[in-house]
Amino acid sequence: MAIYKFRITFEDFDDVVREIDIKSNQTFEDLHKAIHKSTGYNAEKSSSFYVSTDNWLKGDEIAYLPNERKKDRVVLMENSKLSGFIEDPHQKFYYTYNFDRPFDFHVELVKIVLDPDSSIEYPFLAKSSGEAPKIFEKNSVSTDDVENAPVVAGEFDFLNELNFVPEDTDEIEAMGEMGINEKEREDDEESEDDEFGDEFSDNDNYDESQKDDY
Repeated sequence: MAIYKFRITFEDFDDVVREIDIKSNQTFEDLHKAIHKSTGYNAEKSSSFYVSTDNWLKGDEIAYLPNERKKDRVVLMENSKLSGFIEDPHQKFYYTYNFDRPFDFHVELVKIVLDPDSSIEYPFLAKSSGEAPKIFEKNSVSTDDVENAPVVAGEFDFLNELNFVPEDTDEIEAMGEMGINEKEREDDEESEDDEFGDEFSDNDNYDESQKDDY
């Protein structure tokens, strides 16, 4: 029995790297769970490995918790041993975690060891560098998250574009309470009176004798 060493990187975060040693007769589900033991993510999410070309083009899909539409078209991770899909000493797999809020990974076989270490429990995290980006769950984002947490996959970019400052919300609410819109409307009405009021005032001297001239 051989040991496979896989190098796992986020597609969009090259500085986050994991290397996992795993037995050749273990399954893709074992690898899936080992990856997220190292990232801190919830492994119980619909995810898939894809047999990949050297250019990361997707081939056959190996799925975990697939939806009903997929079930008849894919093989399952828990039933798929790693050794059954290794055709190259540098075999690559494209991996998508959590289809609801996906992260994509590159998974590459970088080494095959023929003699496993009996003192190690596999899968084994052989290397870990870089902190996995945080995942913002729906309806769980606070002001502190926006100010302090690293932005993931373009989330909240629109706030930066608007130069959003969380404290601004209090000021905006206060302006609404003061009736700013109503005040602006009154100011506009006053300026119109100033412009035209004198010209058509009731106090203008009007000569009735001139009426027949028109």
